[in-house]
Amino acid sequence: MKSRTMVSIGAALLALGGAAATGVAVQGAAFATAAPNAKKAAQEARAAQKALAARKAVPAVGHAEQAVANDPQRGEYRALLGQAYLLSGRFTAATQALRDALVLDPGNGRVALNLALASIGSGDWAGARTLLQQHAAQIPATDRGLATALAGDPGGAVEILAPAVRMPDATARTRQNLALALALSGRWGEAKAVAAMDVAADELNARMLQWANFARPANAYDQVAALLNVRAVQDSGQPAALALAGAPAQVAMSVEAEAEPAVPPAPEVTPAPVLVPEPLPSVRPGPAVRPVPVRVAASKPIKPAIGKIAPARLASGPYVVQLGAFANAGAAREAWQKLNGRVAALGGLKPQGSAAPGAASASYRLSVGGFARPDADALCRTVKTGGGTCFVRLAAGDAVASWYKPAARIGIAAR
Repeated sequence: MKSRTMVSIGAALLALGGAAATGVAVQGAAFATAAPNAKKAAQEARAAQKALAARKAVPAVGHAEQAVANDPQRGEYRALLGQAYLLSGRFTAATQALRDALVLDPGNGRVALNLALASIGSGDWAGARTLLQQHAAQIPATDRGLATALAGDPGGAVEILAPAVRMPDATARTRQNLALALALSGRWGEAKAVAAMDVAADELNARMLQWANFARPANAYDQVAALLNVRAVQDSGQPAALALAGAPAQVAMSVEAEAEPAVPPAPEVTPAPVLVPEPLPSVRPGPAVRPVPVRVAASKPIKPAIGKIAPARLASGPYVVQLGAFANAGAAREAWQKLNGRVAALGGLKPQGSAAPGAASASYRLSVGGFARPDADALCRTVKTGGGTCFVRLAAGDAVASWYKPAARIGIAAR
């Protein structure tokens, strides 16, 4: 891992001003004497949510601990506390808080996912894998696959994510999680091919280098800490007074009638699979093929054929503008028809299709090309202005789509 991303335990404690170590002892006594108060708990939970949203770990922990102390039987408060501990890089405490939350709400997939991440950060990879398997039905494949890879089973992660990317609603996040799982499995060629579906060509090598560093953690917590963009710290766990086993079963029953409005779910501390903090500078791909300029006689301007739009005069070259990645050719065709009717610059251009080479899915890439880089960049900007999405990359197996049928000219009978 990069030295700037992962810091020493001592430096992390200094960065937190010692709160992670001393705050527990001070608050522990208060927990032991404070009377349960559901209204106070709800107020503290809302304050913890605001601190989490602002990524202010220390106040988030303080408010969440008070919420749990004042209403120990509310699973969502313990889940909130677990998220605050994760943001603080306190994986041992997070594991304890989230395990208690899961006892109170056994079917909560989000809590199970965060508990798996905390377990990985604590070095309990086997426990994390068991947890992910037990809650497979409650955790989306996109997140479960990535967490499985981080738990030391990248091969199992590929088996989870490969079917997911074939689904019609597959997203770029799902595809990039699969690419990362392939990389962690040592299948770099396939990883690069899948990543290329959503990563621009001039950023692809940098992404691979980033993942190569990510694949060599020095500590058990490195990957989770880097993924969550937090600093791992050494802690002795959550205060003993907050343990679920020590809370009276009837706590908060006397104040239940106050009907305090439920606190909305807190923002989840979940992995951002492709956004490893502080990305490395882009590494440009190898020398591109020199574009061959198209010579057009100035004395005879091109006239559009009847029933057609004249194609833009773009210098030829090795670049294509990728307009999207789809589950199959049919979905790509529908997308092309909508985009072609909305962006005039695409008029007269021939849509191209290709399947990512070596990819573990049947994703179908829609593009137009090949152009010189400046013209490809200009066309992509026009597409974005027209409401589309795109990026420029080097051609890789792109060919005129088999479903493309140019408009027939008047006077020629269609047979």
